[in-house]
Amino acid sequence: MTAYKVALRRNIGVNFKEDGAAVVTLWAPLAKRVELYVCAEVFPMTQIDAGYWELYTDQLQSGASYQFIVDGKAIPDPASLEQPEGVHGPSAVVDLHAFEWTDADWRNIPLGSYIFYELHAGTFTPEGTFDGIIAKLDHLVELGITAVELMPVAQFPGERNWGYDGVFPFAVQQSYGGAEGLQRLVNACHKRGLAVVLDVVYNHLGPEGNYFESSGPYFTTKYHTPWGSAINFDDAWSDGVRNFFVENVLMWFRDFHIDALRLDAVHAIKDFGAVHLLQQIKKEVEVLMNQCRRKFYLIAESDLNDPKYINPLSENGYGMDAQWIDEFHHALRVCAGEPPRGYYSDFSGITHLEKAYRNAYIYDGIYSPHRLKIFGSHADENPGQQFIVFSQNHDQVGNRMLGERGSQLYSNEMQKLMAAAVFCSPFLPMLFMGEEWGETNPFLFFTSHSDPELIANVREGRKAEFAAFHAKGEVPDPQADDTFRRAVLQWELLDKEGHQQRLKYYQALISLRKKHTAMNNNDRKQMDVSSDTGKNCLILHRWDDAEYIVCMLNFSIDPQHLRISGERPYWKKIFDSADPRWNGPVSAPVLVDALQSLIIQPESFLVYTSKHV
Repeated sequence: MTAYKVALRRNIGVNFKEDGAAVVTLWAPLAKRVELYVCAEVFPMTQIDAGYWELYTDQLQSGASYQFIVDGKAIPDPASLEQPEGVHGPSAVVDLHAFEWTDADWRNIPLGSYIFYELHAGTFTPEGTFDGIIAKLDHLVELGITAVELMPVAQFPGERNWGYDGVFPFAVQQSYGGAEGLQRLVNACHKRGLAVVLDVVYNHLGPEGNYFESSGPYFTTKYHTPWGSAINFDDAWSDGVRNFFVENVLMWFRDFHIDALRLDAVHAIKDFGAVHLLQQIKKEVEVLMNQCRRKFYLIAESDLNDPKYINPLSENGYGMDAQWIDEFHHALRVCAGEPPRGYYSDFSGITHLEKAYRNAYIYDGIYSPHRLKIFGSHADENPGQQFIVFSQNHDQVGNRMLGERGSQLYSNEMQKLMAAAVFCSPFLPMLFMGEEWGETNPFLFFTSHSDPELIANVREGRKAEFAAFHAKGEVPDPQADDTFRRAVLQWELLDKEGHQQRLKYYQALISLRKKHTAMNNNDRKQMDVSSDTGKNCLILHRWDDAEYIVCMLNFSIDPQHLRISGERPYWKKIFDSADPRWNGPVSAPVLVDALQSLIIQPESFLVYTSKHV
C-alpha cells in the first residue's frame, strides 16, 4: 500500500493474476476472523499488514457469486464490481481485463475543447441502458458535443435513482448494463471522437445497502454532513478508507478508459489532514498518466468559491483541473426572470451576470445576504477552462419542486438567449440532456428504496426542502414509478417542427463557438464586458489575434438601442437569435459601423465580428 505507487490492477476486491488464479483482498482492520464464502465453501483469509486480509485461490471464476464472512457475519464485498441481485445480495466476480478494447488510438481532447452533455443513463432513452445511449451517440456528434457526462452509475437500491445514493462505488449499476455495458459505451464514444466524463460521489454513501461499517471504520463521528456521519478521511484507520476511494478513481481511468471524473460536492469531504484526499488523488492520477501515457481530468463540484480546489499542487492547491460554477447559472436565471427566493435571493441579475463573466466567482469576498456572512475568494488568475457553466443541469432542474425544465419556464426567445449566454462565455459550456430540442418532460427526483422508513423520510425531506422556497402544491412522490417515467426523454419530439428548429439552433450555436477562435479561447484576459441595468442588456467583447467579436444580450422584454464601441470601423453580423429562421421576430442589419445605433430585439442575442470571414 505504498503511497503514490499505482499498480496495474486494484489492490482491493477480487483481481485475477496472469495464471488465472484470483487474489482476494478485504480491508477489515478490526476483524478477528475473515473468510471468503463461495460455491457453498468457506475459505479462511490471512491477515497481512495495515488491516488487510488476503487469499489466493483458483476457486473463483468470472460470474461466480461470493461473500465475505467477517467475525461470523456475511456481507457483500465493499469493492464489489457487480451486484446481480441488488444491494442486499452477494457480490459477483468480474474480470475487468476480459473486455476487448478498440480505442488504442484514442487520445483525450484538450480540456478547453470540452463541450459537455450531461445525461442520466436511466432516463436518456426509453431503454434506460448504456446500449440505449450508444444508439444515440450519432445525435450528440451531429449536435457538436465533444464530451458525454454520465450522472453516477455506482450500484444503488432498486432501478430508479439519480445515482447519488450509490453504496457500491466500484460496481456499475446492473439495470444499466453493468461493467461490460459501461465499457462498451466508453469504447463506442471514443470511436466517435467523444470523451467520457463520469460523475462519482466521495462525500457520502447512500443509506440503503450500506454494509461498510460491517467491515471497517469507514465513517467518523468527528464531523457530520447532510447525510450523517462523515466518511473517515482523517481519523484513526483512515489510510484504508483513503486507499479505497483512490483505488476507485484509478479503476475508472485505467479499467474503464474514462477520460474525466466529476467529483460531487467536494466541499462536503471532511479532511483536515496534511495532505487532503483530493491532493492524494491528483498525485496518484499523475503517476497513472505517466504510466499509461494518457491524459485524465479531475473536475470538482464545489460551492465554496475557493480557488484552492482548482489551484495546482505546486501552489499548495488541490489540483483539480476544473469546477462546476453554479453562480453563473443563478445570475443567468435571475436575468431571465427567476423570482429571488431561496439561494436566488443573493443574485441581482444583469450586474451579477456581468461579474460572473469577468470574475467567475460572484461572491469573491463580499457579504452574502443569503448566507449572512462574507463569502468566497478571488480566482483572477485561473483560466476560463477551469470553470464549467450551464443554463440547466440535473440539480438546477431536478431540485425544483416540479422539476421544470427551461422549456416550461421561459419563452422560446429567452431559452435561446440563455443558451447563447453559456456558449459565448470564456468558460466551458454544458448542456443538460434534451435541452437542445426543448424537452418538455420534467426531470424530477426519483428513488426506488425498499425500506418503508427510509421512503417516508425521503418524502418528508423533499417537502421540507421546498419550504425555503415557499413553494405551493404537492411535492411529487420520489418513490412513485410515474415520477421516474415522466423524466424519460421524448425523442419523438425531434419529428416536430418547433423542436427540430431548436435542435438546429443549438447546432448553429455550437458551430459558431467552434469556428471562431475569439469565442472558443478560454483566456479571460482577452475579454471585456459591460452591462446596462436600465436596459437589462449586456455587451461582451472577445478577441483572439486579429479576430474581434462583440456579443449583445438583451434580457428585457422590450427592443433596446445599443452601439458597438471600439476602434474597428466595420462590423458584420454572424449570429442573430431573432432571425426568422430561428422563429425570431426580425433580423438585425448585417453590416454596421462602429458607434452606429442598432435595435436588438427583446430576449435576443446578436454577434458581430470585425474580421469578415
